[in-house]
Amino acid sequence: MTTVIQRVKKAEVIVDGKTVSAVKDGFLILLGVREGDDEKTAEKMAEKILKMRIFADENGKMNLSVKDICGEISVVSNFTLCASCRHGTRPDFFGAADTGTAKRIYEYFIKKIAESGLHIESGIFGADMKIEMVLDGPVTIILDSDKDFAKV
Repeated sequence: MTTVIQRVKKAEVIVDGKTVSAVKDGFLILLGVREGDDEKTAEKMAEKILKMRIFADENGKMNLSVKDICGEISVVSNFTLCASCRHGTRPDFFGAADTGTAKRIYEYFIKKIAESGLHIESGIFGADMKIEMVLDGPVTIILDSDKDFAKV
């Protein structure tokens, strides 16, 4: 599983000209589900993201989590995060989970994030989405479950 976590002042997800998600002062999370990802992977990713200290404290140091600031979160599915450009210049997506699995894990990830009690919104799985956002910092963190989680 790969996520791109962007600290935002505001983010809006638009589908067919309609806003389907709007958050402020928190995260826009792009989520790519790969073959082999499961609910346990989603739980670990959600837990890590909710605890990440990337908001400024009273001294200006990145020391607070999204939970500490009662931030808002928007989660958007993004299978292109699973792209491989190892061969040639046209990406392949063979490492991405099949649609049914990806949707199930995406929805489970959202559920785990929502258990935090924070304001959570999401895009529409599989839709052509437009995203408007104001980055904060900018602070952008990429988490990859294969690289950033200890092997159990």
